[in-house]
Amino acid sequence: MHGLASGGAAEREDVLAAAVMEAVQGTSAYAGSVFLRSRDRRSIVLAATWGVPPSLLGDWRLIAVGSPIPVAVAYTAGRTVHLANAEETMQRYPQLAVALPYAFGSCSVPVRASGGERFGSLAIVWPASPGSEGLSKTQRRRLRNIACRLGDCLAELSARTGDPIECEPGTAPVETPAHGAAAMRVGLFDWNLRSGVLSVDDTFCAIFGLDAEAFDGRPDTLVACLHSGDRAAFRACAREAGEGQITARRLRVRDGSDGGERYRTVELWGRAPEADGTPVVTHLVGAVVDAQAGAATVAAVERLPDGLFSLTPDGRVTYANRRALHLLDISADDVLGQCLWDVLPWLSDPSIEYWHRSAMISQALSSFLVSRPRDQWLAFSLHPQPDGVTVRVAPATRPSSSGSLPTPAPAPAPTTAPARLGAMYHVLQLSSALTEAVTTRQVCEVVSDQLLPAFGGQQMAIYLVRDKAMHLLHHAGHHETFLDWLQGFPLHARLPGTETLTSGAPFFIESQKDLFRGYPGIATGPVSSWAYLPLIASGRPVGTCILGFDDPHHFTEKDRGLLTALAGLIAQALERARLYDSEFAVAHGLQQTLLPHRLPKVPGIRTVARYLPATSGMDIGGDWYDVIPTGNGVCLVIGDVEGHSIAAAATMAQLRSAVRAFVAAGHAPADVMSGVNRTLIDLGSDLLASCCYIHLEPRRDHAYVVTAGHPAPLLRLPDGTTTALHLDIGPVLGVDHGSTYLPTSVALPPGSVLVLYTDGLVETPGTDIDLGIDRLRVSLAHARADSLDELADRLLYHARSSSHRADDIALLITEHGSSTAVR
Repeated sequence: MHGLASGGAAEREDVLAAAVMEAVQGTSAYAGSVFLRSRDRRSIVLAATWGVPPSLLGDWRLIAVGSPIPVAVAYTAGRTVHLANAEETMQRYPQLAVALPYAFGSCSVPVRASGGERFGSLAIVWPASPGSEGLSKTQRRRLRNIACRLGDCLAELSARTGDPIECEPGTAPVETPAHGAAAMRVGLFDWNLRSGVLSVDDTFCAIFGLDAEAFDGRPDTLVACLHSGDRAAFRACAREAGEGQITARRLRVRDGSDGGERYRTVELWGRAPEADGTPVVTHLVGAVVDAQAGAATVAAVERLPDGLFSLTPDGRVTYANRRALHLLDISADDVLGQCLWDVLPWLSDPSIEYWHRSAMISQALSSFLVSRPRDQWLAFSLHPQPDGVTVRVAPATRPSSSGSLPTPAPAPAPTTAPARLGAMYHVLQLSSALTEAVTTRQVCEVVSDQLLPAFGGQQMAIYLVRDKAMHLLHHAGHHETFLDWLQGFPLHARLPGTETLTSGAPFFIESQKDLFRGYPGIATGPVSSWAYLPLIASGRPVGTCILGFDDPHHFTEKDRGLLTALAGLIAQALERARLYDSEFAVAHGLQQTLLPHRLPKVPGIRTVARYLPATSGMDIGGDWYDVIPTGNGVCLVIGDVEGHSIAAAATMAQLRSAVRAFVAAGHAPADVMSGVNRTLIDLGSDLLASCCYIHLEPRRDHAYVVTAGHPAPLLRLPDGTTTALHLDIGPVLGVDHGSTYLPTSVALPPGSVLVLYTDGLVETPGTDIDLGIDRLRVSLAHARADSLDELADRLLYHARSSSHRADDIALLITEHGSSTAVR
């Protein structure tokens, strides 16, 4: 986890794992997950899972907070999202239903502390038949309580360690598999050879048929449980340990407490422990393994006439009986640890993987027929449990055309495997996500987030054509110099990155040898395979998208077809985003002309201002600031007109002019605010505005503050004490013609610093604004800067680094008196 020492990270992992396990085990769910917010608050990141692996549920490890996905909605909206079954999921969240078209229900709840701060979301998944009602109200309440307790634990851990509760993209989640039946028992022991005392655990006693509480620790008590022919071998273990040897014995242990002569075989392994590399020959430590149940199970399975496979939740084979290997004509070495559809070409149809996913996610029996080469038909039945799938395979006859079972079309064994089903889901997700991406940066991030995992790539670069030359727009991957040499090359250069664009055909290069054959001497770097995709929109070349693979990669026909189709979608999205970016720049350039170009110089006063536009939304915002000299001081003004539109900007300009007019007429602070309020109402605008007005008198070390629904300014005194001013806050502008505003008198010793700001600097989705104001207060109190400009940059550091700001930010800092106050 980001920013945590190893102890804090381990503790947080334990807390997350315990919470998600409790959430799953208290319901009929078979899987659960916890997502935590990212540092930039743009995404939630998978932090912990229980049950099925993440890859089975779409492998969504990073989800944008604005995505129409239940876990994201639970986090951003702070509410429970309960989807009883697949029908309700399709109605309310079609994007999720398209990506995971299976019979399941889900419930997502926000993870938040008692103080209201949200850290992420917790979700569980259960099998759901059509019409099922999902969780009861009591179960939902219990799930919310678990999430709240998790939030409180995370908040307490953060307060104790000082580390933020956030998760960086790419962080490996804590994965806890579903519990399955144990195939063997393992008991542990420590035999003190000097004293003769045996220290054992409860499982060890159970294997020997002893009462753990009554066991006296004497070796002879164990010897009495052994077959007489094995007692000498047991005693020999002590002698071997004294000689520093590793001991291994098969022992027959009496089975049952009736005193009969039935025995089962166990295995004992032991060795002398080491201290500083030297065996401690006075001790023998080790384990006793009872695999009788597992051996009996294997023997029973091997007698069956049908083939049986055991699969992990993600489809890897962990066991196959001899009949199964015979029916599929493979060896155990070929298939163990692999997915059947990766090993056998005639099982590589994506529908096979679909039925496995369907069985696991729906937790329901799935059956299908498939044809081996030479027209030999097999019937597969998949019997799921949360910890895996048992697959039954039996010979079958050719199905009739009216057969009811879904049947992958028989085909000769292909030489290449088709695109994985998981890749198709990523393609669906990419198509949907591209419709929501607005800027070129967002489009590029969506493409890299979806395309690389879908096709197994490690590098991606997007080049755009500008002035008939290639210019790098975006890079993703761990090779920082991936294709950077293409920068600036003319469009007519003989390179794969340019020729794919001029020809309009994608280039798929599967090895460095193939690349050198077509382009001798070209730089390759540590990449072995490439896909060059031409980005062409409305018949016009936009650029080139390049995928890189660290290891040699074979592109199947389906891979090539999918990538070619996606190139068109990416090109259209980029063209739309480029137009948006240019209009965005024009709009915010216009707004800059409405703000002061430079601040006036006032004796005894230093001021600095900053304005940051929102990163989303093309329209102009209504934030403004102003510094107005008067005969006896200076007026500081900051305000925010609601909305982001030309109307908001026009209203902002009129209010700024109104403030200046009332100040020039010599009105007192309260009268200035009242006059501006009446002006807004008389304009006939439906917009509201907030404003803070300060009349500062440097010679008297004094100021009068009037606010209209605006966040209170911060004041840092020369001794470093920093507070949010306690003011009589009046109503926002534009509500009531007769609104009145009361001034608050504030003492300003020389060296004081005033900070005025708009709410975009302190508001975070899902967090109370007071927490944001307090964070800004703490930052101001601890900021060390040699100038007001540096202080402003420090206060805006996190806002500048965020690539997603929903609101504009205006900041006005004023220092009264000593020039060393900011240090």
